[in-house]
Amino acid sequence: MNKLKLRLQLEQFFLEDIGDQDVTSECIFGPEQRGKIVFLAKANGVFCGEEVICTGFALLDQEIKTDVLVKDSDRIEKGQTIATAEGTVSYLLKGERVILNLVQRMSGIATKTREAVSVLNSAHTKICDTRKTTPGLRMLEKYAVRCGGGFNHRFGLYDAVMIKDNHISFAGSITKAIENVKTNIGHMVKIEVETETKEQMMEAIAAKADVIMFDNRTPNEIKEWISNVPEGVITEASGGITLDNLAGYGDTGVDYISLGFLTHSVQALDISVKVTVGE
Repeated sequence: MNKLKLRLQLEQFFLEDIGDQDVTSECIFGPEQRGKIVFLAKANGVFCGEEVICTGFALLDQEIKTDVLVKDSDRIEKGQTIATAEGTVSYLLKGERVILNLVQRMSGIATKTREAVSVLNSAHTKICDTRKTTPGLRMLEKYAVRCGGGFNHRFGLYDAVMIKDNHISFAGSITKAIENVKTNIGHMVKIEVETETKEQMMEAIAAKADVIMFDNRTPNEIKEWISNVPEGVITEASGGITLDNLAGYGDTGVDYISLGFLTHSVQALDISVKVTVGE
């Protein structure tokens, strides 16, 4: 995770929540009032967010002492203490909600990814994410996928070519779309093509695509088609794949399975914060 980008994002998140001041905390507690926050797991899962806790509180007050008791990717159990933060009460209360929201969401994504990897149970096929992330949180959500044992697809429109059905329709054909890309892009950028039929797959192979995506295809279709894919061309399955049918794709031979639900509709892991106010 890019620590500089994380710092900048956290600053914006705090500005959104705090604004000019936390009127409640600042009216109740003076600068001398100290206390302790405890992050407590209320469900089993996979933890993600160590750097969010440490960097977040330090941004508000460098005197806050944080102690994260688990590492990113660690399994956590209901009732387990995850982390503590000790310092000036007003600063602890300014930061706890933003930090907790992020840690809950990231841990939820890591937990769901770990479950998907376990359900697939494949030594060859890898689970990866998509661009179906929360605007502003892509770096954190994709990091959480990695913590859960998954892999990252492209991060945005800028780091890989992915020719989808609408691109094909506007270009006139897969061949023409790939020709246009190869004319305008450098050799370091991979080209992926989304295919829905065997004919489209063969056209993409003939046009020298680097990655073939089987879009909304069944495991049996993929097994039948994949033998036509030359060695060195990466394959991916996507669309219509859920935890309920994921295991069926484990022996198709496909290299990657991309799952939008890892990030776009994941449930946050239940984590609570308890506060102790000292003298």
